[in-house]
Amino acid sequence: MVMQLKDLSMKGKRVLMRVDFNVPMTKQGAISDDSRIRAALPSIQEIIKAGGKVILMSHLGRPKGVTPSCTLKPCADRLSELLGKPVRFVNDCIGDVVQKAVSEMKEGDVILLENLRFYEAEEHPDKYPEFVKKLAMLGDVYVNDAFGTAHRAHASTALIAKYFPKKAAAGLLMIKEVEALGASLLNPKRPFVAIIGGAKISTKIGVLKSLVHKADFLLIGGAMTFTFMKAVGLSVGTSPVEETMIDEAIGVMQEAKDLGKKTYFPLDLVVASEFKDDAPSKVIDIQEGIPDGFQGMDIGPKTIELWKPVLEASHTIFWNGPVGVFEFPTFAKGTKALAQIVANCKKAFTVVGGGDSIAALEQSGLQGAVSHVSTGGGASLEFIEQGTLPGIEALEEAAKAEVN
Repeated sequence: MVMQLKDLSMKGKRVLMRVDFNVPMTKQGAISDDSRIRAALPSIQEIIKAGGKVILMSHLGRPKGVTPSCTLKPCADRLSELLGKPVRFVNDCIGDVVQKAVSEMKEGDVILLENLRFYEAEEHPDKYPEFVKKLAMLGDVYVNDAFGTAHRAHASTALIAKYFPKKAAAGLLMIKEVEALGASLLNPKRPFVAIIGGAKISTKIGVLKSLVHKADFLLIGGAMTFTFMKAVGLSVGTSPVEETMIDEAIGVMQEAKDLGKKTYFPLDLVVASEFKDDAPSKVIDIQEGIPDGFQGMDIGPKTIELWKPVLEASHTIFWNGPVGVFEFPTFAKGTKALAQIVANCKKAFTVVGGGDSIAALEQSGLQGAVSHVSTGGGASLEFIEQGTLPGIEALEEAAKAEVN
């Protein structure tokens, strides 16, 4: 069990909260989707209401040292607009300038610290143990509301909680995510159908192996399809293949067969002569293989017709990853059709995680039509696989810890 916001005494306290403001940005430095900021609002507003002083910390992107394009300043500006009150941005996350800003806070004030990943210590806390101590000094209590990064054993998500025995809690978003995923996917109503798309088997092999055991039906699409095709001897044209994952792909298919589980691959594919939106394209049957000079770009209409009744008969659906090159409108049709089918499965508990899958829902105006939209793609996959996450375990340990 973890502590929750309601278990914390927050009035007049410095509430150090990890949020996930890792939002997509345009090349001009503007936020293109603020949904992760909006997802943190309930916890922030709850702390303000309780008279706490809100000190927010997050990462953005994968910077190497201080990287101006990865500053969190735009997030502070957007959060200020959403809250309808000033949010002070501090251009560091540890040190004198931060301590001074925190010391000047009044009840209900909000500050956002600069990108944690400007310090290598955030991702490698074992090498720089002083960093997490300096972060911890900023707060009287700690809150983790960053489900999207809870699968990372980083300084601000996993190690910091030990400095707050009986004073570390899960935020409202974290609780919502864990309850939705735990209730629906760890003990799902059946039939349970999992749709796994995306580019690489290597990033999803763990969850594929787990879902072979947990799901009744597995639907596989996206660029990872080509590695499976290569594994069974089908031609893939110029499509990307993870050669080092072919044996793993064979293993997943064999395990599904041994368990008597049905794994669905695309029946047909939309293929193109170039990787661009207006490239000449055609639909091919997957058993024919992809012709030389062509690459797979999307699932075809027969695949949608095959998968539709499987999804409509389900009671639980989990979807992670697009089934085509979603960034090109011409090749987003399969992913959008899938979004519509999933949204229409009203008798099923439907969970969608991963940026492009969520984007497909949003572009179709369907984000409100599914049971739960997870803010963490990788975190939701690892939660299904492991049943817990480093960030959650850290909160559990803090709840059990003795206060010195």
